[in-house]
Amino acid sequence: MKKTTIELYVGLFVIIGLICSAYLVVQLGGLKLSNKDHYSVYAFFSSVSGLKPGANVEMAGVAVGNVAKISLDREQLLAKLELSIDKNYVFSEDVIASVKTSGIIGDKYIDLSPGGSEFDLEPGATIFNTESSLDIESLVSKYIFSNKE
Repeated sequence: MKKTTIELYVGLFVIIGLICSAYLVVQLGGLKLSNKDHYSVYAFFSSVSGLKPGANVEMAGVAVGNVAKISLDREQLLAKLELSIDKNYVFSEDVIASVKTSGIIGDKYIDLSPGGSEFDLEPGATIFNTESSLDIESLVSKYIFSNKE
């Protein structure tokens, strides 16, 4: 009888420990179980090299969302980004999305610049004004190979 109660307490302790561990993994890993407080918009870029899913989307240095998905559009042969934007932020339909680099390490993020349109960007809409990141390697190779005189 005493052995059964000890096993019951140990089992209960293990279950509580697993639940706490799962909670910490979800909270620290930034995993979102629901996407109700965000909406998606799309943007097409000629190059997003170095940008990773989960990268910040910022406007004026304030994080307003993140990059949910990066894929290749087969029709346009451009990089297609799905941006998950917080519902508290609404942008005009002519907002400009740029791939920028932060800090010395060179982490990439999406920077949004405001537009002047009076119409809002609807959920599921596409941002048409985009600027790809500056490709340092191609600039250096152009400089090196163009000075062969």
